Amino acid sequence: MAIESQPKWEAKVRKKLNKHKAEEVWPFLEDFCSFNKWLPSIDTCYKVEGVQGRPGLVRYCAATLPPPPPDGAGGGETIKWCHEKLLAIDPIKKCLSYEVLDNNMGFQSYKSTMEVLPSMESGDDQKGCLIEWSFLADPIEGLRFEDMVAYLDSSLQGMIENIERALENK
Repeated sequence: MAIESQPKWEAKVRKKLNKHKAEEVWPFLEDFCSFNKWLPSIDTCYKVEGVQGRPGLVRYCAATLPPPPPDGAGGGETIKWCHEKLLAIDPIKKCLSYEVLDNNMGFQSYKSTMEVLPSMESGDDQKGCLIEWSFLADPIEGLRFEDMVAYLDSSLQGMIENIERALENK
């Protein structure tokens, strides 16, 4: 009996920061264990093992979700968590790649890359940059591909807003 495998999910989202150069934005992403500071949906992020800024670093990330609407089933808050391993980091290219090692969110296989790029608009080389977030994953049971991409897109938008706010308050 042959087992059918579903194709991998693969997508990329990009968002622009209008006022800040890549060199100003990169330190926010470079600090792999500060995810909770700039990604609104993450409550907790800390180092589990490894050396900060080096491949092999493992972080724990978690988000507390509110209880489901009252329906008589009970239940309280849910904590969604994952352990993620830094696979590569390049401060010159301003990019990093990581993978999910363990989680309770349904990921079987998930690898992601985040990159800070200079703005590509003509005449805009002195200001602005782009953050690009891509992933390759096995399909997640109970989730549609479109919903995963929409989540990534809205998460990146929230991240951009937090980074811009932090840079403006410096």
